[in-house]
Amino acid sequence: MSQDGWRKSSRSQGTADSNCVELRVAPWRKSSRSNGAENSACVEARPAGTGFQVRDSKLGDGSPIFDLKTADFTALLQQADR
Repeated sequence: MSQDGWRKSSRSQGTADSNCVELRVAPWRKSSRSNGAENSACVEARPAGTGFQVRDSKLGDGSPIFDLKTADFTALLQQADR
């Protein structure tokens, strides 16, 4: 499954007559403070459902993904002193 782009239903068997639903997944946005330096400790975020998802930019697709409600994401940004 791709983290960006389209995500196919897990019930899709890949047969020609399988009726599937695909869902568009928003692309990750990297922190503006990520300057590509080796020790840059940054996060990536994207909108998801009724909130946001956050992950470690250094780990990329191998990073755990945290689901946050909009209020929690806003509080995180305020605490991080954007």
